[in-house]
Amino acid sequence: MTPLEKSKCINMADEIADNVNLSPKLYKAFCETPREIFAPVRTHAYKLDAQPISGNQWISSPLTVAKMTLALEAENADNVLEVGCGSGYQAAILAHLAHRVFSIERIEKLALEAKARFEKIKIRNIHVRYDDGNNGWKSYAPYDRIMLSAATEEVPQNLFNQLKNGGILVAPVKKNGKQYIVKFQKDSNGNIQENVFDECLFVALLSGRE
Repeated sequence: MTPLEKSKCINMADEIADNVNLSPKLYKAFCETPREIFAPVRTHAYKLDAQPISGNQWISSPLTVAKMTLALEAENADNVLEVGCGSGYQAAILAHLAHRVFSIERIEKLALEAKARFEKIKIRNIHVRYDDGNNGWKSYAPYDRIMLSAATEEVPQNLFNQLKNGGILVAPVKKNGKQYIVKFQKDSNGNIQENVFDECLFVALLSGRE
């Protein structure tokens, strides 16, 4: 990362920290991840705005990424599953916090581009799969944490099945015409408790592959 990129990352992280209470490790993740390689309009990469990317998808606002990541409590988690890799930015942030990140993308072009970005910035602990995220990634289950980076009216049971007892799943859930960040916690008996947080805006979780 160039000194200019580093400076822009730090300024963005400071702006995020003005809005939400970042942990030191998450603050560092934002400072060390050059958002401009993930965003299509580089001149606006470090603004707290979402941007459209190819495949009718979006790269989320950095503020939304922060809120989703904080809800997930992913620091020092062994393995995290992300459904909806998109540009790869959310996975890149998670890679600074968890030991391993498994990210699924249903649009092949996006999956390949995300892999190339991770290689470019030398992130080695993200594994990307081109597949239908509704099915999860059974080979590496159960997961400590699962994040959906796409909105759904109901989280697929497949994903809850792949979440460890004691684990956390975070998803944008549609309720009464709006979307909210919802944190699901699976207790030691496999029961699910949910907490609703801020409003958000994500593309819909779709099935199949493109």
